[in-house]
Amino acid sequence: MDFSKRLLDWYETEKRDLPWRHTKDPYVIWLSEIILQQTQVKQGLPYFEKFIERFPTVHNLAKAKEDEVMKLWQGLGYYSRARNLHFTAKYVSETLKGKFPDNFKDLKTLKGVGDYTAAAIASFAFDESVAVVDGNVQRVVSRFLGIHTPINSSEGIKEFKTKAQQLMDTSNPATYNQAIMEFGALHCRPKSPKCMFCVFQQDCAAYQLGKVEELPVKLKKTIVKKRYFNYLIFKDQDNVTLVQKRRGAGIWRGLYQFPLLESEEPSETPSSEDIKSLLDTGDFHIDRIEKLNETPVVHLLSHRKIMATFIQVSCVDSLSKLKLSKGIETYNLKELQKLPVPVLIQNFIESEFSLA
Repeated sequence: MDFSKRLLDWYETEKRDLPWRHTKDPYVIWLSEIILQQTQVKQGLPYFEKFIERFPTVHNLAKAKEDEVMKLWQGLGYYSRARNLHFTAKYVSETLKGKFPDNFKDLKTLKGVGDYTAAAIASFAFDESVAVVDGNVQRVVSRFLGIHTPINSSEGIKEFKTKAQQLMDTSNPATYNQAIMEFGALHCRPKSPKCMFCVFQQDCAAYQLGKVEELPVKLKKTIVKKRYFNYLIFKDQDNVTLVQKRRGAGIWRGLYQFPLLESEEPSETPSSEDIKSLLDTGDFHIDRIEKLNETPVVHLLSHRKIMATFIQVSCVDSLSKLKLSKGIETYNLKELQKLPVPVLIQNFIESEFSLA
């Protein structure tokens, strides 16, 4: 019995019932794949359900405002995916008249669609015989064939694409690709794989050589750097605060935050002069400055460790009357809750911040 036959037999009895597996609609498949990039199914499924309910077609998504898309995405991380999602929806809706490209090569021209996502859409929606290669597939292939080439090296990326293509069932690409990803997610797991009950046990190189825990090999990650964020929570007698939209090319671009003073090292509570300089509003009276958390809140990103301190700035003057610059605007709590913000800010709002 060959690899694909054993895999498909396993999939037939063990697969999860997921909504995007019941359609050939490229919009639904594309949406699910973008949401599931670097995200586990259990985390991504509620987001998929929210998006498909709110935006049942690519035209609906294209017509949405960016803030609404970012708000629905809030908490899922890797926000560039949401921005690319919205950009591509508008491109498909307006330029391609709602019709997605029907092959791997053309799908890759869409913003936010790389090799893996293009292969998934091409095989699931259009039955093109191109193998998907994600972390689950790399793990299965590495262990089954005993490949020690690092999966995140240039050589490894090429090798795993080749091997995955050689193993796949080209007569049934959609089901095969779903099956191998599912096998990696549920059975050939990173930790505690179910080797004792594996259909490939006798032929798995890693199992036979006692190297299951060693494979796949991955080059060491980039050193995580610390960044120190001091968020300023302004409050006046009208219970109004200040918020700004992040610009530039950072991962949180397009999200809202409290005015921010950043430092390379842990810093003392900022002075009135520091705060006034940040706002660039001229003279106004600050009544009190106090830290709301003595111990920084730690927020982990792929390359950064953010140490966040929230500092309340109580003002005598009405914030609504200030001439604000640098994209800073006034909001009350009700308005604030509707804005797309980083999960770090959302957690703070929900647990501690009250303007009532």
